Amino acid sequence: MLKKENLLRQGIARYLDTAQVAAVRSARVGVAGAGGLGSNAALMLARSGVEHFLLVDDDRVDASNLNRQQFWPRHVGMPKVEALRELLLELNPAAQVETLQLRLTAETMADVVRACPLWLEALDGAQDKRLFVETVMAAGLRVASASGMGGYGREPLGRRRLGRLVVVGDFATDVAEAAPLAPRVTEAAALLADAALTWILE
Repeated sequence: MLKKENLLRQGIARYLDTAQVAAVRSARVGVAGAGGLGSNAALMLARSGVEHFLLVDDDRVDASNLNRQQFWPRHVGMPKVEALRELLLELNPAAQVETLQLRLTAETMADVVRACPLWLEALDGAQDKRLFVETVMAAGLRVASASGMGGYGREPLGRRRLGRLVVVGDFATDVAEAAPLAPRVTEAAALLADAALTWILE
């Protein structure tokens, strides 16, 4: 049986040169958290040609996630990492997508972060976010992190680049103050994906 043509690869080749295609295909990106930020950012990177992912999350898809996360009703009840893996492989069957259904803690982070040179921090709690970023930085790796993306009708989100760390968001809003709705969560995810893509193509 003939292998089905990889339409995504064919399309990307129209926009990136040979060296850029090679760079994005060989990049390995870790995604810590497969919810609103992680699921959106991972699919954006896949659409940009990234083919190697490590997805880490211990949660399952809930109906309340469908308002902003890249999941569909058929995914409700599935582990988020497996649902996201399904979507990434549907988009690009050549992708290599590893999953860890794991709660990232101070005890588990150090070993996990060594698996990828570049990470997207897409966790929920402020303490977890801080600990993850500190762990990645201590390992000498790169990480893009998000802080403040709730609500609607606010000023566009910003980006701060601090060496091996990029932080995106409004740097102020807590989810408890403003509901996580699709437009601004997706805006933050796009900035995370763009930070990773910039590193890859530099």
